[in-house]
Amino acid sequence: MDIQELITKPSSQQRKALLNKDVSAVELVNAVYDRIDEVEEKIGAYNSLTKDIALQTAETVDEKIKNGEDLPPLAGIPLALKDNINYKGTYTTASSKILENFVSPYDATASKKLKENFIPVIGKANCDEFAMGSSNENSAFKIVRNPWNLNKVPGGSSGGSAAAIAAGEATIALGSDTGGSVRLPASFCGLVSLKPTYGRVSRYGLIAFASSLDQIGPFGRNVEDVALLLKATAGYDSHDSTSLNVPVPDYEKSLRNDLKGIKIGYIKELCSEGLQSEVSEAVQKTIEIYRSLGAEIVEISLPLIKYSIGVYYIVATAEASSNLARFDGVKYGYRTKNPENLYDMYVKTRAEGFGDEVKRRIMLGTYALSSGYYDAYYKKAQQVRRLVKNDFDNAFKKVDILISPTCPYTAFDIGSKIEDPLSMYLMDIATITANLAGIPAMSVPAGLDSNGMPIGIQLLANSFEETKLLNVAFKLEEVVQFKYDIPLKMLVK
Repeated sequence: MDIQELITKPSSQQRKALLNKDVSAVELVNAVYDRIDEVEEKIGAYNSLTKDIALQTAETVDEKIKNGEDLPPLAGIPLALKDNINYKGTYTTASSKILENFVSPYDATASKKLKENFIPVIGKANCDEFAMGSSNENSAFKIVRNPWNLNKVPGGSSGGSAAAIAAGEATIALGSDTGGSVRLPASFCGLVSLKPTYGRVSRYGLIAFASSLDQIGPFGRNVEDVALLLKATAGYDSHDSTSLNVPVPDYEKSLRNDLKGIKIGYIKELCSEGLQSEVSEAVQKTIEIYRSLGAEIVEISLPLIKYSIGVYYIVATAEASSNLARFDGVKYGYRTKNPENLYDMYVKTRAEGFGDEVKRRIMLGTYALSSGYYDAYYKKAQQVRRLVKNDFDNAFKKVDILISPTCPYTAFDIGSKIEDPLSMYLMDIATITANLAGIPAMSVPAGLDSNGMPIGIQLLANSFEETKLLNVAFKLEEVVQFKYDIPLKMLVK
């Protein structure tokens, strides 16, 4: 197989070629950089590249293969790392001017695990500034474009991670998901992604947006990619007070169980009104596929889901307001020039360093936490959040898996929603509930719309039931057989 074709394949095929010595890890990584040279200017997937580090990791992999040593499943497989996850010695900017020249002095736990698994990090992937956005138009540096159609958004906030894989500039990727930020880009770019159970993957070293919602999650070309990357990054971490000390299963081995006895519930409130017609058809087709595979299908109502958008944007902005207070020009990052005094430095640094969407969310969150409004907004939102979680708890007493569209629509045109924040926020209607409840959720490709853009289906499971979730996703993938390499052929002619 030609090496330029090999870099468009899932990790399992690349690993086979490495172990058979058909290609070296160094050659594989260099081929990815050749692809970056060819297409990155069109896509904007990366803020910075880490070629020396990636090649050093690849050389280690080649040496171990030469010596006949056992290697982890993803050793030598090229990865894109979202630019809000610290990786020692590299720029970690969160796509913000305020951190434009910040070099990370330490590794996030997830980054440390990548090193332990000998996974070459190709570069730091572009994202919405501080992970705030659904389209990846909020980066301080450049817009990310969808490789399926360069006039469309890739989804956000982890749009660079998704676009890098779809464009052949990486094989796997890590992003972060606060309200759908790995699932929405996967849906728009024809990939698989997973938001793990809250506490399953350490948040240590992830630049915080909303601490009670954030989770690091994997992207891949297929379900197996995601299962392997989740296994590589999951586990208890004493550095993260929200990390949970529960066993990490062998996710890849769970992918081939049949669906007999599995109950799948379609979420009534998310599968009916307000969907693009082709998305609605994809949901119904998926339900029929699962029925044909032996699963029992039932309707599930989550009556409080209608409050999720309001709850999410109070909780998320309040926590963002608190977390982003540290970026003040004193300790690190951008500082305004020639301030008149300390207060002037604070004000001008934050005014010049933050983008419009970040400022909007800080102001919303500060208002929600302010004296006289805390009980009416933040406290009330947390109470309703508990009720939303109760809805899910009750649903999982009846079914094993829940299903909905990942997004009511397929990828939209760049610039079409950026001036309408409320319309943009509503893109997250189906995904934010999993973050509020802390449960795992995936996006899996389910076909194309009439314009040739991918449609994503969301699957949700109860806490720490990623094995069940991955298997159900794998069974759908076997039937749909989605052609994830279409944009690669369109981009390089």
